[in-house]
Amino acid sequence: METNLSQDQAKRAAGIRAITTYLRNGMKIGLGSGTTSRWFLQTLGDRVKEGLEVLGVPTSNSTRDLAIRVGVPVADLNDLGDLDLAIDGADEIDASGRMIKGGAGNLLWEKIIAVASVKMVALVDESKVVSKLGKFPLPVEVIPFGWRTTFRHLEKLFSDFGWTSVPIMVRGGLQTPLITDSGHYLLDCELGEISDPDGIALKLNQIPGVVEHGLFIGIAKEVVIGRADGSAEIRVF
Repeated sequence: METNLSQDQAKRAAGIRAITTYLRNGMKIGLGSGTTSRWFLQTLGDRVKEGLEVLGVPTSNSTRDLAIRVGVPVADLNDLGDLDLAIDGADEIDASGRMIKGGAGNLLWEKIIAVASVKMVALVDESKVVSKLGKFPLPVEVIPFGWRTTFRHLEKLFSDFGWTSVPIMVRGGLQTPLITDSGHYLLDCELGEISDPDGIALKLNQIPGVVEHGLFIGIAKEVVIGRADGSAEIRVF
């Protein structure tokens, strides 16, 4: 319980720092998904009530629902074009700004919105900062049609990169698989450590049936790292 409370304090600290540092009246911003982003969005709702004028583009249906509930105006990305800023969490982030995302199940929309933004800023608590990616299972979003064939292609790819055996789990289980907001499955790949994130990200994109994957490479421009004492640090990549 104390750990969860400390993490919540750190996530809130990151969100407050992001709002005071980056947000200005009139901005069009991508609204991330996940626990850290929820803390950010709740604080953003307070700022909007105080007079801050922004327009948000949600990265998931659940984020849209929360934004509406806290009073943040939302819009469709198709109606806006480029965004000024995307602010979103990460499951892991390394010293180069490479991330694993998708723990909340929304990686496809998150990546679309992140690359549609002039700047993407990651929000994390300090436990998400790692020296090497991979301890957090890598989510891969796949279409349901022929997903077992896609599964086998993933196994071969990981073997080609030197893994002898990689547990790959269907998110939610075979009987009740989680369905993403775009109608796809998620395969969680327990890699342990990824020595070549750039190379494997490129190869994942070439597998038929893979819609998107949770490696976000060269996307985050800055990260806000929140700490339990209420402080937050900004790092630029």
